Amino acid sequence: MPETRGPGRDLSTFVLPEIGKLYETGDPWEPYRLLDPAGGPVQPVELYFTDLLASHTPATTLRSYGNDLLRWWRFLWVLGIEWDRATRTDARDFMLWMQLADKPVRVHWRHRGRPDANPPARPTDKPSPGTPNPVTGKTTVGKKYAKSTQAHCETVLRTFYDFHLEANSGSLLINPFPLDRSRRKGRANAHHNPMDEFKNARKGRYRPTVPERIPRRIPDDKYTEVFAGLRSHRDRALLAFWVSTGARASELLTSQGRDALPGQQLIGVIRKGTKNYQQLPASPDAFVWLRLYQEEAWRKGVPRGRGEPLWWTLRRPWRTLNYHAARAMFVRANELLGSNWTLHDLRHTATFRMTEDPEMSLVYVQHILAHKYQTTLQKYLNPSKDEVITAGLAHFARLELRRKNPPPAPSASAYNPESLNVLFGGPR
Repeated sequence: MPETRGPGRDLSTFVLPEIGKLYETGDPWEPYRLLDPAGGPVQPVELYFTDLLASHTPATTLRSYGNDLLRWWRFLWVLGIEWDRATRTDARDFMLWMQLADKPVRVHWRHRGRPDANPPARPTDKPSPGTPNPVTGKTTVGKKYAKSTQAHCETVLRTFYDFHLEANSGSLLINPFPLDRSRRKGRANAHHNPMDEFKNARKGRYRPTVPERIPRRIPDDKYTEVFAGLRSHRDRALLAFWVSTGARASELLTSQGRDALPGQQLIGVIRKGTKNYQQLPASPDAFVWLRLYQEEAWRKGVPRGRGEPLWWTLRRPWRTLNYHAARAMFVRANELLGSNWTLHDLRHTATFRMTEDPEMSLVYVQHILAHKYQTTLQKYLNPSKDEVITAGLAHFARLELRRKNPPPAPSASAYNPESLNVLFGGPR
């Protein structure tokens, strides 16, 4: 076991074990609970989650925060450090480990408890981790923690300790995750000029700089191939609604039977953040595929009714389709093409299509996407990577065409005979 204190800690051989877990309770009063290796609840996290719930924080955010807290607690458990005794050296080592170490290899649940818990990897044609996908150009998931994961984890842990410092919990004296040195004596943008835009100042000392994500759209020809690879009318209807409404994947799954209005070409969803109900316009094709799916599902015995969920599993026992099952469906469709598009790329695709329509006001696009600020659409108005590459290739094609077929040289103008006679001499 590595040293628990001091500069002698060897992080290069440190392995984060899968001890403890984040348990989903199904109870709206306590959606998630962090359990220690003995199966008991972690009280500091339980208090923090209760405060977040009282602040109208959705359960999905608690799950995201819980995974970061579980990673930190595993680090403390292995080193034998109490959570309220962690120092800034411990926080520094933890963030350094997340930056340099490989992510722990998660054993699939089918192999847990078996002698061959880590079966040898089979040779595949998939790109190596962290390399661009040959079809989409998007970088595949790498072996290291992403910058966004590191930044999110640092923010969660810093706010967690801020909460307990304010509550005077345990024997906590300092926040192990301090602010950036430039923020010691004041808040960020303390001397901000109101005529200028705000800059994204680094808040945490160990928070990495996260590169801005450029939205990626699915080209029309590739979208057609993905659509053709789907196996059921349900999946085709889902894809058609996602790419026409711009709704988030989880939002569309909240629709009920009464929310689909084919006569008005509207479908109602519950928004992710505000939990407001909103009707969204959808394409006629989406409602055609929806009707085909409903007729097929009702014949099999799927519950029907205005108050019943709109999306169900394809096999008995009938269960409401959740996000994880929908994502698995889209992953299977991607595997046929060797691509790595995500469900959120369908939202990007819908946004690009709406912003490219000259008769579609950006105010309407903002309302459909439920963006708080219209400036969020700016990144969709800039040329995408695919458009830049296409324009560059077209430029080289024009250069090659001019090289093979050069324009004819301009004909020389005729000389004045009188000038030639004066210059070279001749009859006068």
